[in-house]
Amino acid sequence: MKTKNRAISVALLTVIALAGCSSTEPTSTDASGPANPATSKECQPATGNVELTFTTWVPGMDTVVALWNEQNPDIQVTVQTGPNGNGGTYQNFFNQLKAGNAPDLGQIEYDALPNFRVQDGLVNLGVCADVLAAQDEFVGWTWNQVSFGEEGNVYGIPQDAGPMAMFYRKDLFEQNNIPVPTTWAEYQDAAVKIKELGGYITNFSQSDINQFAGFVWQAGGSWFQNDGTSWSVGLTSPESIKVADYWQGLIDDGLVSANPPWTDEWNNAYNTGSDWTWISAVWGANSISAGAPATAGNWAVAPMPQWNAGDNAAGNWGGSSTAVFKGTENVYEAAKFALWLNTSDEALTALNKAANLYPATVAGANLPALKEGVEFYGGQAIYDVFAQASTQVNPDFTWGPTMTQVYADASDGFKAAVSGGGTLADALTATQDSTITTLKSQAIPVKE
Repeated sequence: MKTKNRAISVALLTVIALAGCSSTEPTSTDASGPANPATSKECQPATGNVELTFTTWVPGMDTVVALWNEQNPDIQVTVQTGPNGNGGTYQNFFNQLKAGNAPDLGQIEYDALPNFRVQDGLVNLGVCADVLAAQDEFVGWTWNQVSFGEEGNVYGIPQDAGPMAMFYRKDLFEQNNIPVPTTWAEYQDAAVKIKELGGYITNFSQSDINQFAGFVWQAGGSWFQNDGTSWSVGLTSPESIKVADYWQGLIDDGLVSANPPWTDEWNNAYNTGSDWTWISAVWGANSISAGAPATAGNWAVAPMPQWNAGDNAAGNWGGSSTAVFKGTENVYEAAKFALWLNTSDEALTALNKAANLYPATVAGANLPALKEGVEFYGGQAIYDVFAQASTQVNPDFTWGPTMTQVYADASDGFKAAVSGGGTLADALTATQDSTITTLKSQAIPVKE
């Protein structure tokens, strides 16, 4: 898919809204990296050996990088680990950029990339030919997340994706003759029946707003847009309010639990069969198997419920890129490593094995490890469901440059709504206002 280019005003530090991308030839994906990614003076190979630093929170990344180091003695990569992005690593990155001692490469989630770009902290990897040539190797919407829809500009190499589907207790649905819901209306009907049996259809997250964003994404909404000069904030768009009103109805009727995610209470609700489904991303497979071991073999995966019968839309929750920071002296080598890490079968297989990362590449969906049945899910080849969902994610969802603030403010409002202090729609309205105020305070142009 190809769209008209949009200019970006660097002086205004704005980021373009996501749009479609043009086609190019694929790059090499062997462990030696691209043959010649240099197209400009900003992407030239070093004359001697190079040492790179890479900060990430992905478990087992050191084992994956060891494969690269063994085969590339002239480009050695040292892995530095830290907490997840919003848990401290992003703030460390900003502090390091300010001090001039940032690592060469860092893991940055898609929703955080705009913030780093407006701070002018990222190398535009579009200066490297093989980065541009790799575009067709990636699922289109993931490339849009790192290019902001600008042909020739790339601010990270897509690493993984979080297409969403519905994990559900197949045994409980079958034993109680409740049809597996395919629409949100059917989901609500099932919730009523499950409540009568003493359970909940799912848990509503008060604190991880990314899940709710994934629901809005599936509904066709987008929280931000950029016309090349200024931002528009859409937290109160019709799609957002529709999603908010739907979940508010489930909350008001006592049809969902409201445990903080990944706590003992959350795990226990799934492990005991109190909560029957979880609309989550592909990485959620590990969350359930780890948190609810007593339910092994009783789960299955189905597509997300649709707003209209017959629709085929999916949301996304999560996903990261490998970005190169301003200040590195080795753009060529950093690009070479980042491409190998995120396109080679060797690296993608190792990342899936070590951390259950779901590849952002088109070919990644066909890795042997992702075509097998999963014992915890009754032998179902669950990744086939997520591979299909990944093709159904709207490419035009745009993240804004102040997502940390958005998440914090929305979470405060969601917690209040669950406790009866207002509604989810009220929380979105308040967050809309606070987001506009925050953008203005940072001199980021915004339309009201």
